[in-house]
Amino acid sequence: MNVLSLDVASTTGWAIDKDTYGTWDMRTRKDESMGMKLIRFRAKLKEVIKKAEISIVLYERPAGQHTSSVMHQSKLIAIIEEECESSGVEYRAYSAKELKQFATGKGNSGKPAMIAAAKERWDYPGEDDNEADAIIMRELFRAETNL
Repeated sequence: MNVLSLDVASTTGWAIDKDTYGTWDMRTRKDESMGMKLIRFRAKLKEVIKKAEISIVLYERPAGQHTSSVMHQSKLIAIIEEECESSGVEYRAYSAKELKQFATGKGNSGKPAMIAAAKERWDYPGEDDNEADAIIMRELFRAETNL
């Protein structure tokens, strides 16, 4: 089963396996509408699902008090769910608290603690919290499903 985990934001962290992860720059480009950004996101998602033969997509549920970021994440998640439905791919959401609890044992850990946990527990060599979150999400799913 090939799993794609996504930490959806302006810089979207993604992970497929221990050695296949990164970020997608989803910021709006100069002279670009929000709609075009959503089209770019859909195209990238569709490409990865097809190329990597993804069976399930994981993503972090939006939360927080910053209305604009929650709205942005919600639009991207709608694309994930719609693309998964049309492709016959399963999807599952995790809360930030679930990811933090799994990685560090505390549901309110900050970004540095999450990166440190990814480094210590899963040999993550980087410094990007978006990648670290995507890796942690994948590992949580693997732990829950015994994959």
